[in-house]
Amino acid sequence: MELRAVLDIDGLLVSSFLVHAGLAIVTLLVLNPILAKVGARRVIWNLPLAEFGLFVCLIGLYTILL
Repeated sequence: MELRAVLDIDGLLVSSFLVHAGLAIVTLLVLNPILAKVGARRVIWNLPLAEFGLFVCLIGLYTILL
């Protein structure tokens, strides 16, 4: 498996970290309503800190998988 530091998108060189961060943001936008319906926000003490931790974990996951 080849690890790419830079992606070529139609002649525009984009850091792969930005692509992974964008995917993590989209995933968080999808997960927020689901977490609200489940009621997970009641048990989370510091919601911004929990979202940031989830964001970092998602970036790491996408970095490993992609």
